[in-house]
Amino acid sequence: MGDPKAFLRIGRTPPSRRPVAERLGDWREVYEPLAPAALSEQASRCMACGIPFCHEGCPLGNLIPEWNDLVVAGRLDDAAERLAATNNFPEFTGRLCPAPCEGSCVLGIASEPVLIKQVELEIAEHAASAGLEPRRPPRLSGRSVAVVGSGPAGLAAAQQLTRAGHRVVVFERAERPGGLLRYGIPGFKMEKAVLDRRLAQMEAEGTEFRTGVAVGGSSGEPGTAAASAPGAEVVDAGELRAGFDALVLAVGATAPRDLDVPGRELSSVHFAMDYLKGANLVLEGGLDRAPVDAAGRDVVIVGGGDTGADCLGTALRQGAASVVQLEIMPAPPLERAADNPWPTWPVVLRTSSAHEEGGTRLFSLSTTAFLGDGEGRVRALALSEVRRESAGGRTVLVPVEDSACEVPAGLVLLALGFGGPERGGLVAGLGLRLDRRGNIEVGPRFETSEPGVFCCGDAARGQSLVVWAIAEGRAAAAAVDRHLRGTTGLGAPVVPGQLALS
Repeated sequence: MGDPKAFLRIGRTPPSRRPVAERLGDWREVYEPLAPAALSEQASRCMACGIPFCHEGCPLGNLIPEWNDLVVAGRLDDAAERLAATNNFPEFTGRLCPAPCEGSCVLGIASEPVLIKQVELEIAEHAASAGLEPRRPPRLSGRSVAVVGSGPAGLAAAQQLTRAGHRVVVFERAERPGGLLRYGIPGFKMEKAVLDRRLAQMEAEGTEFRTGVAVGGSSGEPGTAAASAPGAEVVDAGELRAGFDALVLAVGATAPRDLDVPGRELSSVHFAMDYLKGANLVLEGGLDRAPVDAAGRDVVIVGGGDTGADCLGTALRQGAASVVQLEIMPAPPLERAADNPWPTWPVVLRTSSAHEEGGTRLFSLSTTAFLGDGEGRVRALALSEVRRESAGGRTVLVPVEDSACEVPAGLVLLALGFGGPERGGLVAGLGLRLDRRGNIEVGPRFETSEPGVFCCGDAARGQSLVVWAIAEGRAAAAAVDRHLRGTTGLGAPVVPGQLALS
């Protein structure tokens, strides 16, 4: 144990970002690593709480005070082992997770929380620098599991089941494995080499990946987020189920929410994920040029969340003439409001690295129409200011009188979130029940309405965080292992509303 009062004299110091002018000229990651001394200092701010609420804030139940203490002691190898006990992919969460653990850090009650996310990332990168050694099971079970989808939930389930000794085959309809991690996340947030080194470890452990395989039928237009790889093999869902002892669906929530207003049929109005996938395919060498390119265009992004910010950073790197990001909700406060107390998630204004690179953010604006140029192309968005009002015990947004305006647009990107998994193909082929929100219905042990078919991640939970996807992949793997063998040695976090699986 280091200085137990370090948090009183050491402030929170996040890692620096590369200069804006430099990073706009490439697609490399934005953040600089922490120096070893700075890393130890930031970890030493952990208070070693008697009741560490960060455990509850993290869906994976990461043992945060333990690996903070190991970092302070200079025992990074041991810290990496402790981190790997609960998190298969800390290099992903350390870059992409919004860090709910920090929102519930006890130090955050009266000060700034511990820099948990960055400490996690530095531990993960230390482990990766020595090489991600494969962990092969001591014996094989003779059972087989098919995992459909290779995003974070599917990868977590596949790695856990492989390590339990089962033969695991991951089916992915896109060109390469990784799902959202590969095609939805820009390189400036996570370079694809980070993903590829983890996939190499999984293959060395025995996980088999079959890409360009559309289970239940191909879908989507070429170059879009929902698309199968060109010439993808189509596999019947029922036949796949019959060929394996268990089936895990980790297909994500890929049905995008649309904006049904006049002019939606105009050209140059695209879903955000279609746009991001095209840009990522160019970086991967899969396309010579992006199907949708922002170069020289006035770009308007409808939606103020992380996906919208990813579109903003991508458009700036493509050379957009201007970028405006619209949000229908009012701007959040800069600090926690009185009705948003610790340890609840702090609803505050968050400025991503993309926001400091350029563009304009506008709040409390609703899009009422897409306006055309007379030749079928979008030229502007018609907007109306909105305000919050109470009606029937709930808050609604109502237009502000005489607030109509326009914003020029040569390219519109819809970043409005997702409405669950795609309904046809795989879901229909297996006859799966959906819940009232349109997600795949699962029981307390992640089993669907079809015996032997399990589901985890966004497809069952709805659009959520990468850390939840990994947590559910781990928990679903434990459920599958128990289903196949009657017991399981796979540790898994307890998912709220569901039974413990370990």
